[in-house]
Amino acid sequence: MDAESSAVPEASVDWRGRPCQPHRHGGMRAAVFVLGLQASQIIALAAVGSNLITYVFGELHFSLPQAANVVTNFVGTVFLLSPLGGFLSDSYLGCFWTLVTFGAVELAGLILLSVQAHLPQLKSPPCNMISMVGSCERANGFKAIIFFVALYLVALGTGCVMPNMTAYGAYQFAGTAENGKRLSTYFNLSYFIFCVGELVALTVVVWVQTHSGMDVGFGLSAAAMVAGLISLVSGAVLYRNKPPRGSIFTPIARVFVAAFTKRKQFCPSSSSNSVNAGAGDSASIDGNYRHANKFRFLDKACMRTAQQGPDTAPESSWRLCTVAEVQQAKTLFAVMPIVACTIVFNTALAQLQTFSVQQGSAMDTRLAAGSSFRIPPASLQAIPYAMLLVLVPVYELFCVPLMRRLTGTRSGITPLQRIGVGLCIVALSMATAAVVERRRRDIAVAGGRMSVLWLVPQFLVFGVSEMFTNVGLMEFFYKQASTGTMQAFFMALFYCSFSFGFYLSSVLVSLVNKLTARGGRRRWLGDNDLNKDRLDLFYWVLAALSVLNFFCYLLCARWYNNSGAGGSDEDASGEVVAEDGGGKEIM
Repeated sequence: MDAESSAVPEASVDWRGRPCQPHRHGGMRAAVFVLGLQASQIIALAAVGSNLITYVFGELHFSLPQAANVVTNFVGTVFLLSPLGGFLSDSYLGCFWTLVTFGAVELAGLILLSVQAHLPQLKSPPCNMISMVGSCERANGFKAIIFFVALYLVALGTGCVMPNMTAYGAYQFAGTAENGKRLSTYFNLSYFIFCVGELVALTVVVWVQTHSGMDVGFGLSAAAMVAGLISLVSGAVLYRNKPPRGSIFTPIARVFVAAFTKRKQFCPSSSSNSVNAGAGDSASIDGNYRHANKFRFLDKACMRTAQQGPDTAPESSWRLCTVAEVQQAKTLFAVMPIVACTIVFNTALAQLQTFSVQQGSAMDTRLAAGSSFRIPPASLQAIPYAMLLVLVPVYELFCVPLMRRLTGTRSGITPLQRIGVGLCIVALSMATAAVVERRRRDIAVAGGRMSVLWLVPQFLVFGVSEMFTNVGLMEFFYKQASTGTMQAFFMALFYCSFSFGFYLSSVLVSLVNKLTARGGRRRWLGDNDLNKDRLDLFYWVLAALSVLNFFCYLLCARWYNNSGAGGSDEDASGEVVAEDGGGKEIM
């Protein structure tokens, strides 16, 4: 949206359906209960996803490429289901009941995973998949059914919970005087909580999984989810709620139908009586709206075909839409190129949760020479989050004020600029991973073992990239949502990017294996032993794709910022300009 209301939204109600009171409902004291759910849910999901490849490979006896694809397909499905959660929340259930319902579904999947991991009859017989000592029979039939049912119950629950957590927490600030001032801070705090949850999952829970068994680890994930649901319900009396308003896609469908029906008419060039502004809609087609000159064929949807008189029947809503509905449809399609440009970033993330974990398994996991303490390979993913626990507060407390003075933008730099910084850095992470893997492989072939701590740089660089990209994306998508109509769904677009990235990872693994196996050559990723594979070359491919993707993003961001309607770059980047005390404030 190009502006945000400074009053409590008319639709905001409390848990009994009564109008909200500005000083009693919402704000940080309500959002903190949602952050409690977020922390617990991240612990539950990260503990499953981060070490899932170890469970699938070591206990269900899938081959390494198959196990990697199981993980990436699972994570991809989690994020692909996010739009379903956003749609159900905005259209029918509301954020609170969507969170409660699908939180329970996720909990059921976690409990079932724990039961399977505990009962030997539901897993494959023990064996060593690398040395092939024992009966290395892949889990099939009923065992596989139990596993995939449990796994995709977790995926369904998680996918529908995640976008609503972010949107629901941010909505607690909607319509208050602190909205513009606190929203960017809230997203930084939300990401800080995310880092805390990841750190706990990747250290404490993964350590328990490694030393006490995956059944106990999955059980801890279930316990964390119970704690999160308790936190959510505890804040019910404080929440500001947005009642659902029916299908959010119906207005968009009406825009396309109306525009197609009137396709032979000329588009209006300015605000006039031929444009259906709608009740309370002061915007015009060519006003200060950032996408006024994009998708111009949709403008026909809000054109009247004839002058309306007292005896003239009004046009159907499927033939005449409001300007606000047209703008909502335009905004939805305008953000799609930004979503597409973050897919490769999340493909790089997929490697840190799959192949990098296997790298660690093939290295010396001792903390130091002669030390008896060994680092669980999956816990290496905690490195960037431990660093971000320091970097996020530093960025919020020191970098943002400095950049604010330099740029005049309240959030320091705009969300689109922040995304661009992250997409630039991710290529360096993949290049670092390629160099380290080449060195590790050479040492391993010579009979030595490289310290697992050499994997730290690639995780650190990616952590910095993730801080810029993910927080920028969350803030960007939330600010694009039409007021009170599609906030959860727009947040789901952020998670969809993860989905496509993890699916692209699976496609790349299969494609690289197919192309490199031509002429009878050895596939780059064709063995269960990384010492025989060429993972380093695969990382270089991802580094090259990341560079190419960054330049594509620059073009897409430039196109997005090209409002052609008098809007500034700050407006186009999701920064909202408002007046506060007689001065110009970038919200």
